[in-house]
Amino acid sequence: MRPEFWHKKWESNQIGFHQPEVNPYLQRHWPDLAIPAQARVLVPLCGKSLDLLWLAGRGHRVLGVELSEKAVEDFFREQQLQPQVSEQGDFKVYRADAIELWCGDFFSLTAADVAGCTALYDRAAVIALPQAMRERYAAHLQGLLPTCRGLLVTLDYDQSQMAGPPFSVDDAEVQRLLGSTWRVEMLEEQDVLGDSWKFVQAGVTRLEERVYRICGE
Repeated sequence: MRPEFWHKKWESNQIGFHQPEVNPYLQRHWPDLAIPAQARVLVPLCGKSLDLLWLAGRGHRVLGVELSEKAVEDFFREQQLQPQVSEQGDFKVYRADAIELWCGDFFSLTAADVAGCTALYDRAAVIALPQAMRERYAAHLQGLLPTCRGLLVTLDYDQSQMAGPPFSVDDAEVQRLLGSTWRVEMLEEQDVLGDSWKFVQAGVTRLEERVYRICGE
């Protein structure tokens, strides 16, 4: 999956993956992680998610990473924030208050870039990537954040019934990708097919959404 795929999605406003409200799993489970208020939170493939604001509202410093410059600019414009813009390595960095969005390729991030990040929130990253890229993503993520706590949200369905993204990532794959380095605990599982008309139209017959607590020490 090439960068042009996502640029085209944003330019044509084909962003059904964007949620118009704060993710309820985040609101329900994040407080139980007992992450210090001033912790820096890494949010891979963040888009223009309102979850960024929610995390910042809890006192966190938020570092979102997003490939699409349109998504980044839309976020600050829609939230009526005036970011300062600078260059950091391969990234164009937008900063306003406690939120900084790094526009560029997630795989170009270095450990120095995310220094101080002790928390992770992945609602849309791992399921946005095909299998080979998920392997690379998991390895890179764990290399960046050997010590962290956070949440991961996934979808699980019969991949033969619909082409991703979002891609199906079942429990066994989550455990294989992340469980060897981090502790991974499923917190919640919901049947969401009835709320997902795109999947129903495609002929998908089963759709589970799962939330995981991850902990690396």
